[in-house]
Amino acid sequence: MNIRMATLPQLLRDHARQSPKRLSQRHKTRGIWREYDFSQVQRNVMDLALGLHQLGIQRGETVAIIGENEPQHYWAEFAAQAIGCKVISLYPDLTADEVQYLLEDSEAVCLFAQDQEQVDKGLAVKAATPNLRHIVYWDDTGMWSYHDSILRKFHQLQSEGRALGEKDALLYDRLVDQGCPDDIAVLSYTSGTTGKPKGVILSHRSLVDNAQRLINATKARPGTQYLSYIAPAWATEQFMGVALGIGLPMVVNFPEGPEQVLPNIRELAVEAMTFAPRQWESMASSVQAHMLDAGPVRRGIYEWGLQVGHAVHVARLDGKPVSWWKRALLPLANALVLRPLRDQLGLTRLKVAICGGATMAPDVFRMFHAIGVPLRNIYGSTEVGLLTSHQGDRFDLETVGHWMQTHPEAGSSLEWMLTADGELCVKGGSSFLGYYRREGSVEAKVKDGWYQTGDAVTKTDRGELVFLERMSDLKRLASGQTFPPQFVETRLRFSPFIKDIMTVGDERRDFVAALINIDMSVLSRWAEDKRIGFSTFTDLSQRLEVAELLSREIARVNQFLPAHARVQRFANFPKELDPDEGELTRSRKLRREFLEERYSALIQGLYNGAPEVTVDIPVTYQDGRRSQFTAQVFIRDVASATPKSGLSNGRRR
Repeated sequence: MNIRMATLPQLLRDHARQSPKRLSQRHKTRGIWREYDFSQVQRNVMDLALGLHQLGIQRGETVAIIGENEPQHYWAEFAAQAIGCKVISLYPDLTADEVQYLLEDSEAVCLFAQDQEQVDKGLAVKAATPNLRHIVYWDDTGMWSYHDSILRKFHQLQSEGRALGEKDALLYDRLVDQGCPDDIAVLSYTSGTTGKPKGVILSHRSLVDNAQRLINATKARPGTQYLSYIAPAWATEQFMGVALGIGLPMVVNFPEGPEQVLPNIRELAVEAMTFAPRQWESMASSVQAHMLDAGPVRRGIYEWGLQVGHAVHVARLDGKPVSWWKRALLPLANALVLRPLRDQLGLTRLKVAICGGATMAPDVFRMFHAIGVPLRNIYGSTEVGLLTSHQGDRFDLETVGHWMQTHPEAGSSLEWMLTADGELCVKGGSSFLGYYRREGSVEAKVKDGWYQTGDAVTKTDRGELVFLERMSDLKRLASGQTFPPQFVETRLRFSPFIKDIMTVGDERRDFVAALINIDMSVLSRWAEDKRIGFSTFTDLSQRLEVAELLSREIARVNQFLPAHARVQRFANFPKELDPDEGELTRSRKLRREFLEERYSALIQGLYNGAPEVTVDIPVTYQDGRRSQFTAQVFIRDVASATPKSGLSNGRRR
């Protein structure tokens, strides 16, 4: 099926007219699932849109939204687009300074805020954002003492819009009909790994085109139960949860909160969901951690079941023959191991499982396929949308899949080429309209109609794309040999004990080294099981036993890497990496340049043979207080993983 090329509010109105009682959204709040059919969603959006119109918000202005994934977040987006506004969604864990930058850069005139926490951020920056005229909040818990004139309740705005609609019953339709597919729908800001985030201008045509690409690739059907978890600030959720949710349409399910996602997945038995690699890796780590806690008999049965699942499910992906006796063992393995694992994770009915946003170790994909979860990779960029994905019944898990098919009204089909130095260039489909308020920035990215992705890739004999690394992140050692850091890092992150890892090495260095952010939740359970005492994250990260464990994990991966790309020395970060400290982006990507500068003394120690280094870095608490964090960090050789002096805890002063 092809989605009608239209604006998102027009598609919503289509469904409300054609199937008003069809279920559209479901939200769990205070332990109860509340359902909204298309007529109810349309009513909420219409009242809100007319309320915004009543406030004097004009076509072409910007409306911002900050909060968790909830129906009101989606309603606010559709309502703003219905009156011709462009929308920017903000990650809910942004600091006030980050909110200020995005509101200023996008020229937002109205901010929809979920609750008191988000309202406080808006109020804190209103003096510095003169364009901001209104803050509308939908959860009024704790708001009884707030009387700022800029504030307005969500339901109050809807009431005003409803009254306006009663005076002019055709006003909403006239506003929606003014929209066209080439209108700006959203400003989707880049992650900002190498600088300030930029607002990528995406039209309704682009959103619908990408939704169509997903339909073509996944064969998703109307009524699919979708879990909305990844933030709409990420373009992938705009393509999947927002555009495909309305265009197909799907039933979009909103969990009770971030901490309730896994229980809600089990409760819903969802059919489609999109996670970033970090979430899939976390889920895989939880399975591995539970097995580490199991006795030898249960662990043996688990390993046997996974071996059978791998021999059957993963072999079929490669088109390899499966022996009759492995096929005969599959029902037993499914009953004893694989189905219980899927039930435990809530993935029994999952048909469309997508991983996107960054690279992930093929071993993680293999584990999920072994237990019967059809996890597929997807690759693209905010600017040109989704480009490739694992499709059909046969694909290579070492790749990011085959090229996707675009919407017939989105322009030409996707085309690609490789430059002499291996950079992927793309054209075709509905591309972005530029970077907001950045004149001339498109010319730097698009040459002769080809968008330069900045990604180093290669192609398999079957035509599947293999992502290697960002061109800017490819490292060259003193020997002249190059290595792709992400290629090494994704394979090491399959370890349940490693949450993040940053490899280092350049033309001044003779070998590859690594800095590791341990997974505290998994390692603490492992340490307790081994009767290893510890008091803090810093204490545990610097334990000799932990170093020996991680050394074995690195050695295991090293054997599959070229000799020059193997990690030879490593150290563990003494504190957990934190987006609020600027060490990670909001989508949990490493800010490499920042980390290399912050931990420059530690990196220097990795290469000058030092057994330990004193780390002294500034930290900022959630309440804004600042202090220094000091810790003694031990450096290990992968071969021995043995420090040359005793242990020391971190301290703050």
